[in-house]
Amino acid sequence: PCTMRKEDPAWRFALAASPVTDGHVIRIASEDGIEGFGYASATPHMGSIQDTLKAELELFRPLLIGRDATGIEAILAALDRAIRGAPQSKAAVDCALHDLNARALGVPLHVLFGGAVRDCIPILRILAIKTPSEMAVQAQKLVDRGYRYLKIKVHGHVEEDVARVAAIRAQVGPDVHLTIDANQSYAPKDAIRALNRMAEHRIDLVEQPVSADDFEGLALVTRSVPVTVEADEAAGSLREIFELVSKRAVDAVSLKIPKLGGLRNTLAAARICEAGQIKHRLGAAVGSRLLAAQALHLACALPGVDYACELGEFDRLLDDPFTGLDVDEGMLRLPAGAGSGVHLSAAAKAREARTA
Repeated sequence: PCTMRKEDPAWRFALAASPVTDGHVIRIASEDGIEGFGYASATPHMGSIQDTLKAELELFRPLLIGRDATGIEAILAALDRAIRGAPQSKAAVDCALHDLNARALGVPLHVLFGGAVRDCIPILRILAIKTPSEMAVQAQKLVDRGYRYLKIKVHGHVEEDVARVAAIRAQVGPDVHLTIDANQSYAPKDAIRALNRMAEHRIDLVEQPVSADDFEGLALVTRSVPVTVEADEAAGSLREIFELVSKRAVDAVSLKIPKLGGLRNTLAAARICEAGQIKHRLGAAVGSRLLAAQALHLACALPGVDYACELGEFDRLLDDPFTGLDVDEGMLRLPAGAGSGVHLSAAAKAREARTA
């Protein structure tokens, strides 16, 4: 089990609020002692809480022990036969297997996806819902630390949300990139009204403005605003992403490894977007820097990723059991070494020894 405190215990967005981020770290070891690690995030709005993750991972244990670790496709197929859904637990297994295989080969993780086309990526940091003036202050703090891409959480109240955008733009000036995340909180016409007003303050993108199951409403917003419209909650599976892309219901898709069930499916989703000429990037990986590092390796191997990714949220969490990755002037750079390039911290190893 892995529980990380948030620097700001009052951090909230339209779907939830919690003072901590929960998850599970899994370790898969080969018989010659090489280890791979994965992180399963307990994210209720994606379908899993801490107890269900534990039960799912225990179910997977006998399906993994004794298997050939290079047979990732066969192992994941066995997990799919054992239980329907459970993407966050499956993602942890998938990531750990990729990490293990890269470490066994002595190569960075991105080599398994075709190799890096870049060695760093700009990071989009999230501003939690607060008053407009409070969010503007927090935005300035992030800009002072080198971030040039910010995502503003809103919650479906047009006047308040427009005021948030206006206050942040006035605070940070014209050169900082701003995006909006409504987390499904608008009705379609309210979204259109809000976004056309927010566009006056130069926003690049809006993420999931309407309900995930309102496909027609999402397409209506996409056709009606001058802002890039991105699917998030509506992009919960390869099938859903294929439908969004093939019908051009959105301009972009946020790809999330825990939601899609791992690196393998996320790579497939990116290829679908590429084929349909739909923009795509790696969305919020909230949890350990282990997950962020693995997502970073994939992002750096995808030619079509041309906008900031949300892989720096570990920077607002305490008690991370992994070390070896830090945001530098708003950028994440590929860590050196085999596999993900991050490692268990000394404190985490000591805790593990005490509980062994």
